[in-house]
Amino acid sequence: MIARTRSSFTSLATLSLALAPVLAQAHPGHDASGFAAGVSHPVHGLDHILAMVAVGLWAVQLGGRAKWLVPASFVSVMAIGGALGMAGVAMPFAEQGILASVLILGVLIAAAVRLPLAASMTIVGLFALCHGQAHGLEMPGTAAGLSYGAGFVIATALLHTSGIMTGLMIQRFAEAKWVRATGVAICTASAFLALN
Repeated sequence: MIARTRSSFTSLATLSLALAPVLAQAHPGHDASGFAAGVSHPVHGLDHILAMVAVGLWAVQLGGRAKWLVPASFVSVMAIGGALGMAGVAMPFAEQGILASVLILGVLIAAAVRLPLAASMTIVGLFALCHGQAHGLEMPGTAAGLSYGAGFVIATALLHTSGIMTGLMIQRFAEAKWVRATGVAICTASAFLALN
């Protein structure tokens, strides 16, 4: 009975995670306000997907209040970065910061690094500023800023939730080393991104 319940839960969670990016796209092309464009922007870049899922995974590793505060700090600072990007404010090394976010978050997960909450929130906040600025700079000219911003904030929250759910599932049904293995995979993916 327990094995069947675990199997059902795992299947449902896996399906939910697999569909999250598809659901997050919110039918692009049907929204002149920019909401759909905002939602689709984070899920069309592997660098954004990996970093945002990694934030959720690392938050689960940190545990306690960090499980929610670390992703919340990312989303909050990313919104500020998005506003700066929409205003045309250039940030030097933003693209390098995005790539570094994938690598460093992967390393933090792989090494199961536990930092104080304030330091963890600061690290993801710095990365979030880069991601948000990129989202803001790439806003379509016909999009309304508030709608577009709401879209990428929601997509980011969904990606963080995917990371949190994955981390919680691994902790519950497998060994903690598998969370660390995802960190290694994220590091490997960052090397691929750097080469491309």
